[in-house]
Amino acid sequence: MKRSTFNVTVAVGFLAVALGILVARANPATSYEPSIYAGTPLITWFGFALGLAIAVATALTCRGREQAFGIALGGMTVTSIISLPVIRNYHFAGMGDALTHLGWTRDIIASEMAPHQLFYPAIHTIATVFHYVGGVPIERGLLFGMVVLFVPFLIFIPLTVREITGTDAAVGLAAIVSWMVLPINNVATHMGIHTNSNALFMVPVVIFAAIAYLRRRATIERLPFGLSPFSALIYLTGIGLLLVHPQQMVNVVILIGAISVVQYFARRQFSDHPVLDHPTMYAHTVVLGGLFAIWAVSNERFRDALTGLVVGVLTEDIGGGAEVDQRGTSLTEIGGSLGELFVKMFLAATVVGLIVGVFLLLVWLGRSRLDSETRPFVNYLSFGLVPLTGMFVLYFVGTPTMAFRQVGFIYVVLTILAGIALAYGFGGLSNLVSRPASNTVAGVLLGTCLVLGLMTVFASPIIYSPTQHVTNEQMSGYETALTHGDVDRPLVGMGYDPFRFDHGIKGVEGEDSPTAARTASGTIDEEAFGSGEYDRAYHDVSYYFAVTNFDRVREFQVYEELNYDRESLEELETYDGADKVVSNDEFQLYDVEGAE
Repeated sequence: MKRSTFNVTVAVGFLAVALGILVARANPATSYEPSIYAGTPLITWFGFALGLAIAVATALTCRGREQAFGIALGGMTVTSIISLPVIRNYHFAGMGDALTHLGWTRDIIASEMAPHQLFYPAIHTIATVFHYVGGVPIERGLLFGMVVLFVPFLIFIPLTVREITGTDAAVGLAAIVSWMVLPINNVATHMGIHTNSNALFMVPVVIFAAIAYLRRRATIERLPFGLSPFSALIYLTGIGLLLVHPQQMVNVVILIGAISVVQYFARRQFSDHPVLDHPTMYAHTVVLGGLFAIWAVSNERFRDALTGLVVGVLTEDIGGGAEVDQRGTSLTEIGGSLGELFVKMFLAATVVGLIVGVFLLLVWLGRSRLDSETRPFVNYLSFGLVPLTGMFVLYFVGTPTMAFRQVGFIYVVLTILAGIALAYGFGGLSNLVSRPASNTVAGVLLGTCLVLGLMTVFASPIIYSPTQHVTNEQMSGYETALTHGDVDRPLVGMGYDPFRFDHGIKGVEGEDSPTAARTASGTIDEEAFGSGEYDRAYHDVSYYFAVTNFDRVREFQVYEELNYDRESLEELETYDGADKVVSNDEFQLYDVEGAE
């Protein structure tokens, strides 16, 4: 491609993405959006699609400085997609853990607790900085924090592959795979204020530091205590990851420990091997493992989670199989299937995983053409997958949610290996057909996977999970209910326990904590609600019943009245024992008398 043509093409890409951002910003969300994809203007998606198309083509076909511009364009586009809740002025996003993180951030700002008292204080601290320095609301500060923690993933995946192979083809392909955001599976890892998921995007930074330490020799004098600059980088990035979420720190320790094991056996078995030229990582494994142990054992939340895992492993009726069967039955009842959901959510990840799996098998069998400098690093990461997969099996038996978090980490490693595997595969294909033909096949395959990955990076009705968009009216309604309601009366939701809003509005610690302000919360009984026995729908006691547009969309449109029907809610309006005490466009609260 001529230089002038390239400049015009990339400029068009950047302008298209910029136009998409401006249009999205000019069309903020004014009410609850079941899907951020459908709510975002079509012209924004055209701009993003054009930007990604140019970025993919440039990353595949160009080299050097030109390829770097293409990778930057792709990274900017994907970051813009991830930033849509911020760009489109969402009040907040997330109705689960995100609201509890909002409450903890309020506690820090209100001096009810110090950041170090949290098990994972990084995103709360980032939000606090945005709040104080930028003057933004706490909710928006957390959304900014989500974006800040995501960006390193797009930067350090291609940098890590470059450090391993040094080939432009692998770097470009790794960048494209990183744009798919495969660690997000919407089962246990989510794009939002979810610290475990946020930590996944920091993992490549630590892996990059480890690869740099193994490959490079320090060219400056050692630091105090005999540390090399690259060792210090490993420790600093590891501590940073620990503060975002310690579970991913455990996985990093396992990965670095696996590298140490490979180095140990290589030194025992060989007198001349590339691994022998690498500095050992024994000390890093011990130090990072020790840092995690010191941080974790002093935290009650970690001890409770460990106890839950042990109980889950030892209890026969807990495990992933039962949960999958239950989800499959529910999907069938609303016209879906596990097969359909699998294609939407995991097809791209499966394709990438299979490609990497075949590549690693060829490497282990000695059938690859990898050079002697690259092969040891591929073996380091591939052998690291063995104990990481073992952890997945352990989690799957004990706590299935944790298992899918483990899948998220595994896909961080697979994303790095995918760049090398794809470069190897398409390089071989170019020997059979022309290079342009090989690039065309790569563009079609990766472009399809990229669309599949990005169309499920956020929850939406397409995967039977509406966006957890929290509107200002919804938050205001819950705040009124929690502030002015009878504290002895339970607050009940329709398929959703509202206690998280208590966290987000009043904080988790201090005198106004949920335990002090609210005696009970829960969900209304499906059978009693459906039969019109509203007075018996929550343990026969009087209660507040909250209904939001999110509840209506989820239960009536997405779940097709599987659990609660629209008619029963309409009949509640005329029920003698219920009074509507709070109402706005997004929220209604009913005061319902119990049978007792």
